[in-house]
Amino acid sequence: MLSVKLITPKSINVLCGPKGILSILFSILVIGANAQDNSPYSRFGIGDLTPSTSIIGRGMGSLSAGYVDFLSINFNNPASYSSFQSLIEAKSKKTSSGRAILDIGVNLDTRTLQEPFPVKRFVASNALFSYMQVGVPLKNGWGFSFGLRPISRISYNIFRSEKLFDPGTGLPIDTAITRFQGDGGTYLASMGTGFNIFRKMNPLGEEKLSFGINGGFLFGKKNYSTKRALINDTVDYYMANYQTQSTFGNPYFSAGIQYKTPLKKDIMLVVGAYGNLKQNLRANKDELRETFVEDPNFGTLRLDSVSDKRDVKGKLVYPMSFTVGFIIEKMQGPKTPGWLLGLDFMHQTWSQYRFYGQPDSVKDNWEIRGGGQLRPVSRKNYFSNVAYRAGFMVGPDYIKVGKKLMQYGLSFGLGLPIPTSRQAPNQASIINLAFEYSRRGNNNNLLRESIFRISLGFSLSDFWFIKRKYE
Repeated sequence: MLSVKLITPKSINVLCGPKGILSILFSILVIGANAQDNSPYSRFGIGDLTPSTSIIGRGMGSLSAGYVDFLSINFNNPASYSSFQSLIEAKSKKTSSGRAILDIGVNLDTRTLQEPFPVKRFVASNALFSYMQVGVPLKNGWGFSFGLRPISRISYNIFRSEKLFDPGTGLPIDTAITRFQGDGGTYLASMGTGFNIFRKMNPLGEEKLSFGINGGFLFGKKNYSTKRALINDTVDYYMANYQTQSTFGNPYFSAGIQYKTPLKKDIMLVVGAYGNLKQNLRANKDELRETFVEDPNFGTLRLDSVSDKRDVKGKLVYPMSFTVGFIIEKMQGPKTPGWLLGLDFMHQTWSQYRFYGQPDSVKDNWEIRGGGQLRPVSRKNYFSNVAYRAGFMVGPDYIKVGKKLMQYGLSFGLGLPIPTSRQAPNQASIINLAFEYSRRGNNNNLLRESIFRISLGFSLSDFWFIKRKYE
């Protein structure tokens, strides 16, 4: 019979693998549209910083500087894109093909706020989009990736009731009820490339130096509102609203580097670093100062506009940051388990932060992150094929209101492989889980905050443009 060779791209259904995963991923993309949180600390800076690393990294204390894996995407350090798998063996002959990767995740958060004296608690739970990233190898030692992820989130809704006193007599005169509201956040749409600067083999194994760069658009919004009502037995006061709505955005760039060298025949050392310089984001702001009344049928009705400024130009100064670290990895053998251990140090200069030239209650911060992963000897038992991860983090928060806010965290993670089918033997699909507990502040702070987070991610990959032969 005639031999026919076809070169065809894999469809998205083949890429995603097991039946039903596409619908799950679509649901993840729309999660969080109506999610509500209540973190007063998100009022400052650009808000609460969201988890900054992949779900695999979060299971190991958010390791990222030296981590590399051809079945997942380390979007923090673009130098890792150089390790995307671009060639396979087919009948002892290399053929033009590449393993494309789709990495996507979602967070399930439970946040507990606690006032120390008297003890009061507030608990809120949310499901939020974490990231979506696509990675494609261009050739051996050269990869490309693009995606979208949140950087921060603003969400709070606080009521405060207080007595107002006559400064002369010290007697109470009015009661003031104030409502503080805020929403918004920051997002990064990015694309990047990573490539090998040099790559060689020595008697112990492969040695290489890789470099990468990410570019994209950093954008977001900050909406703040303060509404106050005065209650008096004899005088009627109008309610006041102080509202600021702003948007910002500009191109954003970061870069990274990784050096990989063997320590022994089956033990590798990877040293990495990545970061960004201080960057200015263009901003537009609307400021409104008004009196209003609440109507049960029509909602908020303006009575008088004291000040209404539109499209005020300015800038947001986003600070410099860098992360350095290393990973030591023992390769898994047929009869030996594989493991890795790593440590990262992160620093951000939030003292550079400015919004329309004004500083905020933020300061320089740092984090130490450590963790590891264990892959048991592979057997027929499913759980011997699971990757087990654990880690920790410690460091002060970038927000400073009164005393320093220390942060502590512990994490545990799992990499659950999805069995492949005979119809798609080249697929490699992994469900990644990370369980994190972190605390911000203590009884010396005005408010203590603890977060329990479950992160769920899918790393889905398959070879594209494979030459198939039909007889």
